[in-house]
This record gives sequence, C-alpha cells and structure tokens, in this order.
Amino acid sequence: MRYLAHLLALLAAATLCAQPAAAQSILRDAETEALLQEMAAPLVEAAGLEPGNVDIVLVNDPSINAFVAGGQVVYIHAGLIEAADTANEVQGVIAHELGHITGGHIIRHSDGANAANNISILSMLLGVGAALAGAGDAAMGILMAGQRAAIGKYLAFSRVQESSADAAGAEYLSKAGITGKGSLDFFKKLQNQEFRYGISQDDDQAFVRTHPLSGDRISTLRESYIADPAWDAAPDPTLQIRFERVKAKLFGYVNDTSRTLQKYPESRTDVPARYARAYAYHKVALIDQSLAETEALLAMAPDDPYFLEVKGQVLLESGRAVDALEPLRKASALTGNQPLIATLFGHALIATEDKANYEEAERVLRAAVARDRLNPFAWYQLGVVYDAKGDMPRARLASAEQQVMTGQFPAALASAQVAEAGLPVGSPDWIRAQDIGLQARAALEEARDRR
Repeated sequence: MRYLAHLLALLAAATLCAQPAAAQSILRDAETEALLQEMAAPLVEAAGLEPGNVDIVLVNDPSINAFVAGGQVVYIHAGLIEAADTANEVQGVIAHELGHITGGHIIRHSDGANAANNISILSMLLGVGAALAGAGDAAMGILMAGQRAAIGKYLAFSRVQESSADAAGAEYLSKAGITGKGSLDFFKKLQNQEFRYGISQDDDQAFVRTHPLSGDRISTLRESYIADPAWDAAPDPTLQIRFERVKAKLFGYVNDTSRTLQKYPESRTDVPARYARAYAYHKVALIDQSLAETEALLAMAPDDPYFLEVKGQVLLESGRAVDALEPLRKASALTGNQPLIATLFGHALIATEDKANYEEAERVLRAAVARDRLNPFAWYQLGVVYDAKGDMPRARLASAEQQVMTGQFPAALASAQVAEAGLPVGSPDWIRAQDIGLQARAALEEARDRR
C-alpha cells in the first residue's frame, strides 16, 4: 500500500499543471509583463495565435516550472526566471507551453483521465468478484495491479503530450527565427535537477514519470535544432539586457535581503545589481539605502520609466506620498499611462490626503481599469475616491469589481445589488453591476452544488 500511495502522490503531482493559477500568488510588474510579452510575440505568431490573446503570467513560486491551465495563458514560476541565464532559455520554455495550447492538451486532459478511470473501474470490479469468491489475497492483488496500470496509463498519456509540445515548440522557434540553443541549455538544467534529486534514469521506471527524461528530450531536440537554419541565429542582445534587469529586480523582490546582497553585493554597480538592492533594502525599511540605489539608476538613465516607478514606489510606501508624485507622474506619462504604473500613481494621489488631488486620481484610475479590468487594487483605490466624493453606488460597484476578482462572492453579490439599486437604470455602470451580480450568484450556486 505504501508503494500505491507513492504512485497516487505522483498522479496528484502530475495534475498540478491543470490547477488554476488563482490558487497561487500572481506577481504583476509593468516592466516584466512588457518584456515577457515581447519575448513571446514572435513565438505566438509562429504558433498561429493572435498575440493580443495570449498572456504570460508570472507566478510567485520558487520551483522551476511553467504550465498552461486552460485558455491561452502561459504561467511561469518565479523560480524558472531565477534558474534561467538567458532570455533565449525562457523563450524555449514559452515555445513548449504554446505547444500545449495549440495541441489542446488541457482540453484533452480528460481523454487520458478517462482511459485511466476505465482501467481502474475494471480492476475494482474484478477485485470485488475475487473477494466475493473468497480469494482475498487475489482481490488485493487485482486492485493494486489495476491501480498501477491506471496510473501508468495516465502518465504515459502525459508523456506523449510533453513530447508533442517539445516538437511543436521546436517548430515555433524555427518559424520565428529563434535559435534552439537556449531550449537545450534549459533542458540541461532540468537534467541536472534530475541527477541532483536522484531521479532514476532507467527506462524501466518510465511508468512513474509525467515527462520524458530530459536526456532523451535533449537528444531528440538537438537533432531538430542543429538542422534548423535558426540554429546559428544570434539571440537579441537587447532582450538579454532587459531580461537581466527583470531577473535582478524579481530576485530582490522575492528573496531575503541577505541572499540578495550575497548575489548582488555592493561592490557591483551595474544596473541589475542596483535594481536588486533597491528592492532588497526597501523590503527591510532601509529607505535611504534603497533611494540611493534608485538615484544611481536614474543618474544613468533619467528618463527610464521603470527606474522612476521604483523610486516613486519606495517614496510612497515609506510614507512620502507627496514626494512620490513627481516620479510616478513622469513614469506614467512616459509609458502612455501603463495601467499598473497609473494605478500606483493614483494611489499616491489619494495617499497625499489632499482632496484637491482626488479628481486627478479618479481620472487616472478610471483610465487604468478601462485598459486592465483585472486589477483589484485599482478598483479598491477607485472605490476610495468615490467614497470620498459621497458617490456610494459607484463606490460599491468598485468594491464589487474587486471582490468578484478575489473570490469574495457573497460580498460581491451584496455590493453589486446595492450599486444596482443606486445607479441610473440602463447606464453602463448599472449594467455592469447586474453582470457582477449574476457572476457572483452563479459562483455561489456552483459552490453549493459541489457541496
């Protein structure tokens, strides 16, 4: 039974890729999202998908992983960004995940599960028959063999999908004119992980794997990549510079300050190191040190909107909202009012507690949510503005938007009903309140049915 439990644990791990990302923390950063979208754009086009319809989402998880979970969204763990040395490596991962999307693998997930279930049910029926005939030991053997076969069937299905995604990813890299060297380099990292954790390299252990062995994948893909005209194509140096910046700021944000200072010591004065330290110092309230790093960054590039953004963020979150307005206003203007930066700017305007700033805050925040509705913090801030103005129906509507996005369905339903009652009948906001109410009610009914 212990061995069966181990197999079931492996099956549970195999299905993690199909779990909704909402169960994990999503990291949102304007610079990072812009870079990931730009890195993915030629691959998305090569895959025959519409670039504007594919999102790359960063998950706050230290493991080296990426997955798709329905729809046209690729989720990348922060640990994968940390493990990658080049933007080209991450592009190889994105190409592979796009292979899962175009292959419809999440939709076809039920095919593999159903085949495994059929074997499992049959083994249970045979086992019950043996038990009724008085052959208890035989019944147990049939049950265990059936469960083992069911799990093996499912995992074999998973390995076929992975191999299919590998081939599709190689095709998309080729069509985009992007070398597969980074893809191979990343598979070598995965292979080193397999060695480190003692994962068996024997073929007779294949039935417990969700993925083909990295060594086998490297051998298969290497043949395709070397023969491809894009093999010797030089990676984009600008993407690499931007990747190193993003990787450093992410490292400084998610890791302990001591670890960040070990990796990016003060002896380093390059942009990635200063970026990482700015976040690391800010996390432990060493505001002067953090601002010194941001000022050094701005001395190198005074009009870099992301350097201005981090300076404004440090000032705002250290209680200096008025001082944060200038860099955030400039950052917002330089990025064409990028929604995440505009939201931070709107928050700073409200945090000044100067009612004269509220009109601008409302304008900025309304523009932000118009371009990015899936931003609960922007809706919260907009609700604060409406509340201060005494516009309670729209304040409750903003609350409903935030609550339905964060899964607070009873509160979202109540807020939407109050908003609907106070808004002009037939207005866009009134219709939106109805929509949120219907969405929240449907979610509550679904939860009740599951119970």
